[in-house]
Amino acid sequence: MPRSIADIGVLQQYIRGVLERAEHHAANVDEVLFALAGAVVWRKDDEHLEVMLRDGDMKNVLWVHVDGTRYAIAYDHVTQAIQVRRGSTHGPVLASFTNATPHRGIKAFFAGL
Repeated sequence: MPRSIADIGVLQQYIRGVLERAEHHAANVDEVLFALAGAVVWRKDDEHLEVMLRDGDMKNVLWVHVDGTRYAIAYDHVTQAIQVRRGSTHGPVLASFTNATPHRGIKAFFAGL
């Protein structure tokens, strides 16, 4: 019997929102977002994906669990990159990604989580 994958719907909404906002101030991450989304789907635990909501709107933060550890993935305005942090949006930055990041670097990072 097929298993419902509700997390993909959340991920789709998140990607759409980030892409819309990227058109205004973050054009250097609009392409890498697709590789990151694939890496999230590849490595995520069975835990649900979570996104930050503020006033009912989805924001640029996505939380994912990989091998039991929670990671926050969010756009950082200062570095103009998408960062992966351990635990929370204030946790240590483990990686930063832009459109200039080779896909093999994204794969290597997520493989190592």
